[in-house]
Amino acid sequence: MKIVHFSWEYPPVIYGGLGTFTTEITKKQVECGNDVTVFSLNRDNALATSDQLNGVEVYRPKTLDLSIPFYLCADHDLRAWGSYFKFFADVLSYNIMSASQLVNVLVRKNRRSFSIVDAHDWLGIMGGMVAKKELNIPLIFHVHSTEVGRSVGRGSHTIKDIEFEGGQSADCIITVSNAMADELLKLGFPNDKIRTCWNGVDPAKYNPECVSNDDRLALRRSYGVADNETLLFFIGRLVTVKGADRLIRAMPLVLKDFPNTKLLILGIGDMDHELRTLADGLGIHDKIIFRTEFVNEEQRIRHYAAADVVVLPSLYEPFGIVCTEAMSMGKPTVVGARGTNGMREQVISTGEKQCGIHINPFEPKDIAWGVIQVLQLNDKGAEWGKRARQRVLEEFSWDIVVKRTLDIYSEFIR
Repeated sequence: MKIVHFSWEYPPVIYGGLGTFTTEITKKQVECGNDVTVFSLNRDNALATSDQLNGVEVYRPKTLDLSIPFYLCADHDLRAWGSYFKFFADVLSYNIMSASQLVNVLVRKNRRSFSIVDAHDWLGIMGGMVAKKELNIPLIFHVHSTEVGRSVGRGSHTIKDIEFEGGQSADCIITVSNAMADELLKLGFPNDKIRTCWNGVDPAKYNPECVSNDDRLALRRSYGVADNETLLFFIGRLVTVKGADRLIRAMPLVLKDFPNTKLLILGIGDMDHELRTLADGLGIHDKIIFRTEFVNEEQRIRHYAAADVVVLPSLYEPFGIVCTEAMSMGKPTVVGARGTNGMREQVISTGEKQCGIHINPFEPKDIAWGVIQVLQLNDKGAEWGKRARQRVLEEFSWDIVVKRTLDIYSEFIR
């Protein structure tokens, strides 16, 4: 196949799970013998406009600042974005410039052809819709999350409209969990177009055996965690839907039963100051460790290895690659399991294959209950961690994910 992706995130521009997903899936698609082209954001117009990465052809067209002319045409919803309006204008510019280069340069000028377009989220679907219309090739709308979910029921009407129209225009909608598929149906997306394909992880890279015990202990000690203390680990953006504030509120209940416990929070986001203030107000600032910066993948792997239990109380998490990473690193994982939450499809919470705990992420008491369920085990969930890694090997490797994705593509290629 000759596959083209529209993805706002692609190395070196990675903000979260979308960037991780597109990096891994495109690399594997190339390894399977496909020609793969990606159009991605040229951050600050400072990156090379064309590149090769893992056999993937990458284009990062330079964008134009459309803020002023587009503002003249914008409705009240978009104007209400205030200082964030330029972000929307940049997304529009990225889609226009990328679609133009694909259609006018690669296809019409250079006589190239493509089998299918895979556009990721609202950030890339507008370019995908243009490509479908101009080139008459199938369009896949890869929905990793929705505006309704990300904003906890609020959000921009304009983005909601873009997502909805993307679903109507696309030949197929791939989404990342059964929970996410249910959400799309409720939002009016066509049932016959929806296909579920879980995300994945590289279990050879996310392997507990790749981090020595000395390195693991050294990282813990660098944070002031004694060898006899238990380390809980939260990783994610510091925003409302990730639930870090509720996890901090749960900590006094955990500490009541297990006082030799600390929580490491790794991530960046708007709630940084609020979370620190909350910990101070609860009198547990000495039990909460903040590292509010983006760390590279190698460091992320070391952090999983250093932790005893990973706690991810997301209120909304269509899939949750960090959960898959934690499981691949052999960690018992406590996850949010209400509403649209794909992590409950990853973590088995009962029976002989149990590898973690499902909790209500809206309730700090229930988060504390879930953590305590792990800590009261004699091995602090070490056996669950082994089962978690085995589940990854069976269900969540990128080889499995890419095969499923290519099979879905094949349904729609004319």
